[in-house]
Amino acid sequence: MRISVGQFGPFGRVEDNLAVVGRLATRAAAEGAALLVLPEETMFTFREVEGDFAAAVDAGWDRFRTGLAAAAREHGLAIVAGGYEPSGTDRPYNTLVAVDADGTETGTYRKLHLYDAFAHRESDLITPGDRAPAPLELAGLCVGLQTCYDLRFPEVSRALAVAGADLLAVPAAWFAGEHKVMHWQTLLRARAVENTVWVAAADTCSAATVGHSAILDPLALTAAELTEEAEAVATAEVSVQRTAEVRRTVPVLAGRRTDLLAPPAPDAGR
Repeated sequence: MRISVGQFGPFGRVEDNLAVVGRLATRAAAEGAALLVLPEETMFTFREVEGDFAAAVDAGWDRFRTGLAAAAREHGLAIVAGGYEPSGTDRPYNTLVAVDADGTETGTYRKLHLYDAFAHRESDLITPGDRAPAPLELAGLCVGLQTCYDLRFPEVSRALAVAGADLLAVPAAWFAGEHKVMHWQTLLRARAVENTVWVAAADTCSAATVGHSAILDPLALTAAELTEEAEAVATAEVSVQRTAEVRRTVPVLAGRRTDLLAPPAPDAGR
């Protein structure tokens, strides 16, 4: 099957960003994609929201989900995209939404690892996720969801791969800075090759973020990529047969020493 990653620079209003989603979904569908992975802040970027951020999230969350479902139905493809979900506090969740081609919402994922690094403090604005990620069925694939900074924590990808994920979908708003494109590309390749899994990474592309969305195969070979295009999709053929072939050659998941290296029990050593 074919999948696409899309990148753009989000605005501060849900409606403006849903219009971009529609354009990117049109392009992905024209290229034969069954799944489109979009960036972390597809709903809106917090940097351009007018007024109170938590109030904007409360007002926009359902409109965002409804708009994604409508785009999926209209263009006949599944979509993964990131938004902000009300948490009942002034710090919402950073949440990915997955909808199938008929508009059915198949699952969500709340970002676990908040970007408290490189002088940023995402935790001042966002509530961390409260449940472990689990793969979901989407467009005929078993898809694992993770968000941006989660990429720096390899146990997230490993847990999803062990649970059966064929593809890791990685929406992001990867901040620009010295060495940051190199970090992004290195980590994507590492997560693909160490888990022998496909990776579809969609980053925002703006003055603050790096772009460079990509689709990588289970040997971390580039199947499709973008650079700094302001609004674009990249599409590639994804094959579970390719995954099986790679895992026969490099059986790292089967060869794990879980007898010795599994995480200790919570009371171990007490």
